[in-house]
Amino acid sequence: MRKILILVVSIPTTFLIGIFIILILIFFCRRTTTRTETNESQYNVEAPESKQECSDSEETEEEELVIFHGGEDLTICDILEAPGEVIGKSSYGTLYKASLQRSGKVRVLRFLRPLCAAVVRSDSKELNDVIESLGFVKHDNLVPLLGFYVGNRGEKLMIHPFFGSGNLSQFIKFLAGGDVESNKWSNILSITIGIAKGLDHLHTGMQKPIIHGNLKSKNVLLDSSFKPRVSDFGLHLLLNLPAAQKILEASALEGYKAPELIKMKEVSKESDVYSFGVIMLELVSGRELISKNIAAGSVLDHNKLLDLCRPDILGVTEECVVEYIQLAMSCSSPSPSLRPSFKQVLRKLEEVKK
Repeated sequence: MRKILILVVSIPTTFLIGIFIILILIFFCRRTTTRTETNESQYNVEAPESKQECSDSEETEEEELVIFHGGEDLTICDILEAPGEVIGKSSYGTLYKASLQRSGKVRVLRFLRPLCAAVVRSDSKELNDVIESLGFVKHDNLVPLLGFYVGNRGEKLMIHPFFGSGNLSQFIKFLAGGDVESNKWSNILSITIGIAKGLDHLHTGMQKPIIHGNLKSKNVLLDSSFKPRVSDFGLHLLLNLPAAQKILEASALEGYKAPELIKMKEVSKESDVYSFGVIMLELVSGRELISKNIAAGSVLDHNKLLDLCRPDILGVTEECVVEYIQLAMSCSSPSPSLRPSFKQVLRKLEEVKK
């Protein structure tokens, strides 16, 4: 016992102090790491807490995940455990490209931030009605909703199929760059007709009409054969008023907002037609023509657009291009009452096509 005491006393005081400091540092490092992991898990849809839910019964999964036609193979585990790649961000949410490990399918997960989502209970009739309405939309020119999930913290996930051939905004840039395939009149016309068919289905083919509310070239996806699929329709119905208003403000800056709109809750069939008219003008000219809330019909004339379009390059007669431009400007009229319905648009497009 005496030898041991002598050994301890003989150790330099500075050495003991150094060991004490190292132990304190190790303690605080571990504590900080634990806090960081806890904070990250609160905002990560793939967090350990979320994955732990997958050990629950199938009955719990069915209650929390609403599945629609085409999404029968989905489970909560598939979604929360899928490796995700961010492919888009906005003021109200994030888009993930997710590879489902069990089925091998690729899906798009649209994560709506809790602070931007409409404040309604997950089991409320209001939310259920909106989700069922969006989930029952089935059309060849619309991006379907395959499933919908509400998390414990109020986050919402919308599940869609993945289309990897880009969007209409990118296609229009190919037009401007002189891409031969993109500049074919047949492609431009078929894209226009496809978009009109999808929107006509939303307006007239449902038990209760659905207003898109955020139509623009970035929200039109294309497959490898240039077939358009309109996405993001009715999304404003799931957002609170401030978040929905930001969508409208962004639309105004990009030139797609109908001049009569002040608030997002005022969107209508006519405002969708206006945005469609702007897209038509972008397609026929191969560039973005409108910005800063300028009404299309007030600043553009047929002759100016005809110079931009170059019918000879499009491989079509000047008469067809003029008719197309006239229809586009009719759709983007400053007066809502002067805009045609999508059924009228489709009839006119068939005439242009002949």
